[in-house]
Amino acid sequence: MATEKSLAQELKEKMNEPSVEAKPDSENLTEGEEEKIEEASSKISNKDIEEEKKSISSKEETLIPLEDYIKCAVHLGTKVITPHMKKFVYKRRADGLAVINTILIDKQLRESIAFINKYEPATIYLCCKREAGWEAARKFEELTGIRVFTKKYSPGITTNLELEDFFEAELTIICDPWIDKNALNDTIKLKKPIISLCDTNNYTQNITNIIPCNNKSAKSIGCILYILAREYNKAKGKEFTAKLEDFTGPLE
Repeated sequence: MATEKSLAQELKEKMNEPSVEAKPDSENLTEGEEEKIEEASSKISNKDIEEEKKSISSKEETLIPLEDYIKCAVHLGTKVITPHMKKFVYKRRADGLAVINTILIDKQLRESIAFINKYEPATIYLCCKREAGWEAARKFEELTGIRVFTKKYSPGITTNLELEDFFEAELTIICDPWIDKNALNDTIKLKKPIISLCDTNNYTQNITNIIPCNNKSAKSIGCILYILAREYNKAKGKEFTAKLEDFTGPLE
């Protein structure tokens, strides 16, 4: 265990190293645009599910049934597609919303799960400042024991030893690189790994593992956090009896 002096020296050295802060997202969506995405996410019909399933040709088993991914609208992006997220998008809907390849979402989730499972709960924290994800984030904290920040994340609490609420972390999980940029930038300064839910309007530099998905909708965020929590507890040998709808709310 590092002494306070050695920890302070280590932090100082890391803070003095050149780092690239998160790029300001010039494509930040307005409240109205986010509401339209939330509305579209809540109107996934059986026809939408069948059409989406037909358009995705894969015999691979997914972490949850493909139908549940679609019901949660994890595949619905925004009208904006950044160069960083283009590789995960395979089409646009008639209303202009990008559609993320669900098989790639599952693949990226598996990679992130394998990464998270290397760490103990006390060394991880999750930040979700978007209100749509608060309930799912609190459920995630309750079931995994991983510290969660929702309404507020104070810049510097992982980098400034003089702050009363300072703590050490080895892994940061964020739900949006733009909304959660304070946590992102603190972690960049410390040269620690970052896992992020990233929508089609996000920039992803400095992200260690990207989970491409709709990060505007409560159901979609809930779906992703449910899978992460379930697989984390499974890896740690902990009981997990929660259902998908405990994180997403009713799907019908």
